[in-house]
Formats: sequence, structure tokens, C-alpha cells
Amino acid sequence: MKLPPKAERPTMYFIGVTTGQSSIMKLFPLWAEALGLKDAVIKGIDIEIHASPETYREVVEFIKYDELSLGALVTTHKIDLYQAAKDLFDFLDPYALSFQELSCISKKDGRLEGCAKDPISSGLAMEAFIPDGFWKRHSGEALILGCGGSALAISAYLTDPARGDNVPSKIILTNRSEPRLRSARELLSKLPTNVPFDFHLCPEPARNDEVMAGLKEYSLVVNATGLGKDRPGSPLTDNCRFPDHSLVWELNYRGELDFMKQALRQQQARNLRVEDGWIYFIHGWTQVISEVFHIDIRGETLERCVKIAESLKK
Repeated sequence: MKLPPKAERPTMYFIGVTTGQSSIMKLFPLWAEALGLKDAVIKGIDIEIHASPETYREVVEFIKYDELSLGALVTTHKIDLYQAAKDLFDFLDPYALSFQELSCISKKDGRLEGCAKDPISSGLAMEAFIPDGFWKRHSGEALILGCGGSALAISAYLTDPARGDNVPSKIILTNRSEPRLRSARELLSKLPTNVPFDFHLCPEPARNDEVMAGLKEYSLVVNATGLGKDRPGSPLTDNCRFPDHSLVWELNYRGELDFMKQALRQQQARNLRVEDGWIYFIHGWTQVISEVFHIDIRGETLERCVKIAESLKK
């Protein structure tokens, strides 16, 4: 990991693994112009997965003390960065404290602030493709592959008391490593919900296949592992069987997208609705840009950002 030089213009950072490959590098200048963010730029900071605590602290301290470094969006490292550098923040929002992860670094009135925006951005993305009343009508289950920050955020949204009885009949989470699975169990046990949770240690993709084979029809399957984007592969094998009439959500929008390809091969035969992470990407970024630059990106302003993003994608 190499820190960028001292910022000479208002700068937002993207803390990830392969940031140079992200569409945000081309999209941010277009959004900045549309939002009136004069001279604002974006820079990537690439950090290896599960880097040392010292690495995360170095990055946070750089942003904290560099005047024109205004904040950052964090992906992949949301939990590790929180654990390593939480004491460097002057404010952490309730979601960050509850889930012990953060996706947004910003500054306000001389304070360094950390927020977990995924519960909001994942909820907005799911509202765009999960049919109204889906859970109440079909009593399906949700299978979330991976137990990182996105998985916790999705679980929180799906079990929000404000949703009444329109919730999954069960939420199942799997993960390759025991510590992350144990942490997810502990954090999600604090949610105010009656929806039952199941947790499965699945060190190999074949184990995920077995868990998915037990799902009801009309369920939701989510790839929240990062596999297919920063790292090759899929959390499932090519012998997997998606449940009929279900929703399949690939959180990634770039990379090999092997998980999404597996679902698309079964789409017609099993009547699947398959979504990538593009809308999630848009909401994730606009939520953080709003926080970093202290601007309101909703309504017509958000619609304008969406149109700009769609034109770039085409």
C-alpha cells in the first residue's frame, strides 16, 4: 500500500483492492460537474485484503490530518478498517457502532466521522428489484453468502421492524471462516426481529451448494463474498441448483461475475430474476459523496446522477 501525496485539491478517496478498475474513476468527474463540486477529484488507495492494523491506521490518519483530503468510500475493508482505527474517529454513527464496520469517512466541523451507509444503500437497491409484498406472499427465505459488512447491512434491512410481516421466513448466512461467522452471529443477535437466523461454516463452494439446495422456492440468494470481482471464482460450484422462482443478487457489477453467470444459465429453467450490483453501486457512492461533500443527493439530483451513470455504462 502506498499513500497518495498531500492533496492539492478537494479530494475524495476510494479505499479498496483494485480501485483503478472501478467505473467510479470515470464517473466521478461527470458527477462532480453535475453536482457543482468545482475542482474536486477522486483517488484510489489499494490495500491488500485483511491488511495489517497499522496499514489501516496509516490511511485513516492521512485523511484525518490532510486538510484537502475530505473523506473516503471504503469497500472490502469495512470491518477490518473499523477494528483497526475506530479510536481515530471523533464520531461513529449508530450503524457503524452496531455492526462494527464503516463504509464512509468524512469531516465535519473539524471532526473525523465514520458511517456505515450499507444498510441505507442496500435497502434502496433492494427496493428497486424485490417486488412489493414478495416475502408476505411467498414466505421465502434469504441466503446470504458471506458475512462481511454488506451481509450484515442486508440482514438489517430485510428484518427492519418497519417492514411489518413482509420479511423472509428465515435468513441463512454462510462464510468460509469461523471468526467472521461468529462475529456475524453475535451482531445480528442484537437486531429487534423475530426472523430466525441460521449460520453455516462453508469453507468450500460445495458446502454452499448443499445449503442452497435446502432453500424454499421464492427465496433470495445473494453473493456478498466479493468473489468474482477482486478475487476470481464464485462461492458456488457449477453443479449448484438455485431455488425455483427466486431472486438472485450479485453484489458485484464488474469482474468475471462467475456467480451471476451460474444464475443466468439457470434463469429460464428455474424462472429466476437475476440482478447485478449496478444500482447498489450508484446508491452506495451517492450516499457517501453526499456525506463527504455535505450536499443533498435525492430526488431530481439523484435521478440526474443515475442518468449520467447509465449513459456511461452503455
